[in-house]
Amino acid sequence: MSIPLWLETAFLQTADFMYARIPQAVPDKERLAACKIISHRGEHDNRAVFENTMPAFERVEAAGVWGIEFDLRWTRDLHPVVFHDEQLSRLAGTNQPISRLTLAQLKKDFGFIPAVEEVVARFGKSLHLMIEIKDDAYPQPDYQKKILKALLAPLEPKRDFHFLALCPTLFRNVDFVPPETCLPIAQTNLSVISEEAICKHYGGITGHYLLMTDRIRRRHRAQHQGVGTGFVNSLNCLFREINRNSEWIFSETAASLQADVKRLLVKGADRSIVGQ
Repeated sequence: MSIPLWLETAFLQTADFMYARIPQAVPDKERLAACKIISHRGEHDNRAVFENTMPAFERVEAAGVWGIEFDLRWTRDLHPVVFHDEQLSRLAGTNQPISRLTLAQLKKDFGFIPAVEEVVARFGKSLHLMIEIKDDAYPQPDYQKKILKALLAPLEPKRDFHFLALCPTLFRNVDFVPPETCLPIAQTNLSVISEEAICKHYGGITGHYLLMTDRIRRRHRAQHQGVGTGFVNSLNCLFREINRNSEWIFSETAASLQADVKRLLVKGADRSIVGQ
């Protein structure tokens, strides 16, 4: 089922407004310390700092956040780069698609776009990498797999990185890693994605926190799979997801939430306190 983007946005904004104001029990110190917050496209405002860039990821690292989520696309000469959109219009003011430019052209004209190689080399051992595979062309799939495999060779699947995808069939492009490294993203097709994640022995399932019912969570935990939820942008919502045992917590305000967690850990969490 598909709903208009404006309606979906309005609904999610309303949900965020509500959940930010519903008090939640503060998780105990051990669970606070163990929570895995992931910064969605890094810490950015798309004015001073663009999403999916090295400065955005440096801010995440400085804040002590557990991980980053970023998007993978391919250039014309088959170099993997970090960019969300198919075209450059939203951030660079041109309708040119990433797939029609070489890496050299991107670096010359749009130097803020990093190659995946740069991100892995700089952050692969300090941040957990959640790499979303976009629905790009794979004209030479075996060659492209070989490139990704070589780039990620210094890292250990699951421990250091996961792959994400809105369409689980895209995981065929990274079949050099164990299936537990792959996390499909559910939208309104939650039941279908949940069933496929279990049948294909993926590492779990991810989706909006409103989608992840207790029944779905129990189903995946019974299969020893994790559940990731986004986008958790308030302290009360963070407490809710920690208390519901979300394995991975995606946020667009990750640095701020991590600062709150650090503050509570220093003070010592009192479970009688509720989030403000």
